[in-house]
Amino acid sequence: MTTLKVHTIESAPEGSKALLEQSLKSNGMIPGLHGVLAGAPGILEAYQTIHKLFTDTSFDKDELTVVWQTINVEHECHYCVPAHTAIAHMMKVDESITEALRNETPLENPKLEALRTMTLTIVRNRGNVNQEELNAFYEAGYGEQQILEIILGLSQKIISNYTNHIANTAVDAPFQKFSWKK
Repeated sequence: MTTLKVHTIESAPEGSKALLEQSLKSNGMIPGLHGVLAGAPGILEAYQTIHKLFTDTSFDKDELTVVWQTINVEHECHYCVPAHTAIAHMMKVDESITEALRNETPLENPKLEALRTMTLTIVRNRGNVNQEELNAFYEAGYGEQQILEIILGLSQKIISNYTNHIANTAVDAPFQKFSWKK
């Protein structure tokens, strides 16, 4: 049962209307998550801005997917796991990466596995990472910039995952074939 309203352009607060029009233009639809976030214009704007900032980081498409899906699965987000599975397909991310992330199994690529591990460590330990964990991440080929970029991705996912939990956002039709449950 949805507990928060899913807005349309017509029902949204004035400050969200242009942001929803932007979502429609970018996605060919207004994702349910965006409709819910529209209830508070600032959070919809923050989500869209953080999304753009995160996609413009040093991470490639595989790495973006690793960060997003690792967090989505850890947070058990019924909406974001299928949505990001569809996004990964659109970005042409290898299906073995997506399936491993959805199933919480180690990734074959050691560098991507180091990214998955560090992302999980940051999420599970609320940012408390020790020097040994940092060193392992750095030895895999990442640096301080990528630590901060994981936190940026986590910021985006906290907005979406927590909102979807509270709203029980219905999975949009294009994502339903990637349905997921832990």
